[in-house]
Amino acid sequence: MPKMKTKSSAKKRFKVTATGKVKSAQAGKRHGMIKRSPKFIRDARGTSVLSDADAKIVKSYMPYDR
Repeated sequence: MPKMKTKSSAKKRFKVTATGKVKSAQAGKRHGMIKRSPKFIRDARGTSVLSDADAKIVKSYMPYDR
């Protein structure tokens, strides 16, 4: 049986924590910061944890990262 392939785009964008949750960068911070409110920019610092439904999809892209 051949090995399953990991999606290269997923391994660059997501990390799986020790408890199995999926971390990702905050959405909406690539460009257009001048029109965003200071509260949005402040709250969107760092990383966030994906919801269970989204994490299930991302984990299917990374079969060996469990």
